[in-house]
Amino acid sequence: MSLEVSALRALAHPLRLQILSLLTGTALSAAEVARELGTTQANASYHLRVLAEAGEVVTAGEEKIRGGVAKRYRHPWSSAAQTPQRSGAAGPAEQSAFMRALAAELLRRNGLRHASPEGYLSDAEMWVTPAAWSEVSALVRQASELIHSSASPPRTPGTIHVNLVAVLFRMTDDPASSEPAADGMS
Repeated sequence: MSLEVSALRALAHPLRLQILSLLTGTALSAAEVARELGTTQANASYHLRVLAEAGEVVTAGEEKIRGGVAKRYRHPWSSAAQTPQRSGAAGPAEQSAFMRALAAELLRRNGLRHASPEGYLSDAEMWVTPAAWSEVSALVRQASELIHSSASPPRTPGTIHVNLVAVLFRMTDDPASSEPAADGMS
């Protein structure tokens, strides 16, 4: 299995998407991830191992805790610019599983939506010029890089909890290729 397929499979779980978001702003141990996300340390450790094996998180040091050693992990988001869901290198089954996990995670986040009028929702399936597509792609990438580079540890004074989901891709003109992907993944 290629690293790109392995990475996309690793991302195809809502809890792992939460972990990546959490580890963008700070390095944490499995116990800290578990406390923050309300899961068990064993569950957090398992998902961190899956993400580490796929190259989605890296070890960011170790600390001694009660006579043991705990690894701290972080998400190297800046190197994630070539992830499979963006490059299209993974197959339809892996992409479909990732999109399902992303949809589930978006539903969870929507449940945490603040009542303020701030925010923006846009949906678009349309035909545009290549120049417009190129400009939109660059702006969305810029927005994603800005929000990732501004990430802080959870509940840092002076910060607010926000959501950004961006999914851009060029579509095919072949209606026969738009059938849902078969998914034999677990």
